[in-house]
Amino acid sequence: MISLFRLTGALLAICLLTAAPVPAQDTRAADGGATTTEDRPEATPDGEAGQVSLADDIATDARIAERIRGILIELDGYEAVDVTVRSGIVTLTGEVLDANALARLETLVAGIDGVLTVQNEVVETTDLAKRLNPAAERMLVRLRQGAAALPLLLVALTVAGAILAIGLLLARLQRPWDRIAPNAFIADIYRQIVRLVFAVAGIVVALDILNATALLGTILGAAGIIGLAIGFAVRDTVENFIASVMLSIRQPFQPNDAVEIDGDQGKVIRLTSRATILLSFDGNHIRIPNATVFKSRIVNFTRNAERRFQFSLPVAPDSDLAAVRSLMEETVAALPFTLEQPGISVWIEGLTDRGVEFTVTGWIDQRTTSLLRARGEAFRLVKAAVEASGVRVPEATYGLRLDGDVGLPEVTAPAPARPGPVGPLPGAPVAADVDAKDDVALEEMIAHERRDEANPDLLRREAPTE
Repeated sequence: MISLFRLTGALLAICLLTAAPVPAQDTRAADGGATTTEDRPEATPDGEAGQVSLADDIATDARIAERIRGILIELDGYEAVDVTVRSGIVTLTGEVLDANALARLETLVAGIDGVLTVQNEVVETTDLAKRLNPAAERMLVRLRQGAAALPLLLVALTVAGAILAIGLLLARLQRPWDRIAPNAFIADIYRQIVRLVFAVAGIVVALDILNATALLGTILGAAGIIGLAIGFAVRDTVENFIASVMLSIRQPFQPNDAVEIDGDQGKVIRLTSRATILLSFDGNHIRIPNATVFKSRIVNFTRNAERRFQFSLPVAPDSDLAAVRSLMEETVAALPFTLEQPGISVWIEGLTDRGVEFTVTGWIDQRTTSLLRARGEAFRLVKAAVEASGVRVPEATYGLRLDGDVGLPEVTAPAPARPGPVGPLPGAPVAADVDAKDDVALEEMIAHERRDEANPDLLRREAPTE
């Protein structure tokens, strides 16, 4: 029985091994159209690859989202931001404190690998508590940092104060600065420079102790901008100050000098740090800004002791002009206050409506003689000598013509008298006193003004002059 079963199994096995595969049969439709295959295709390897790629994309988006969330957790102000990633597109929603945090968020997320684009839907929060809490926390943090740095700050302030104190002590010294400076004004400038240098040195050392030397560049830049703005605003004051320095170093005049500056005449009282003070010959104070003085034409009448006076005198046209000129020269030369050198000059200026006009000049020593008195006395004596010699000095006359018959009698002017012999006559007038007592009185007034210590003077006799 067992043998029969074994034989049957062996035969079946041989049949299965030797059996040929049966090909698939195609069936045609009754209308003779398309052919169909009975067997259905199974899953292909491409379908499996598509499923694997989709899974990889999902995993990549998850990694990107986790990385963004990890970064935002480490940063302050992004706790309320939600992150969604799909196919490399990052969508951000939620709230931040301010616009700066919003701009920083988008820049930060866009720089992460794998992010294709960012849809930023985050808005600024309007919650007052959320806005104030970070500011209060930052203030507390800075207070704690300031308290921790307080000992170092005290050391820096102590060192800066010590350096500044040394500079102030050096600036208070009188002798060294007065010796090297030409006047008190320049000495004060030197002292101000010393104070400024030591103050800047103290600030630099203090910042170096605090390890904040980078702040020095900001301070200097701000100081430069502020200084430039102030310079434009007070341009005239700065120009006046520089002119004061130049005038005090090279002095074009001295106290009591008679000068003319920008059309104003007077005697110099003092030179201050802002203006030049004159005393006019009328007794008035004239204050001229030093910038104007420095740029103007300055006439110093006192620099030379000799000074020339000049006046004009007309005579009748029919006079002996050569004899009249000689008479004028002799009269001026005979005056007790005129100098022999440079000498007397008399010349014919020209023919005018009044007659032939002579110009007469003479020189005096203005340290002992008043210019105005000398000129007036010379004119009086020359005119008297000319008239005494018989030469007529014409007066200013005007002709009046009336058209038509007005019933006035005709007036005939007398013929001019012929000049007599020219020459000084006995009993000629004597020259009056022409001493410089008026100038002496002005000098006394100026000396009284200069005794006012409230207004320092930059003029010194021993300073170099131009």
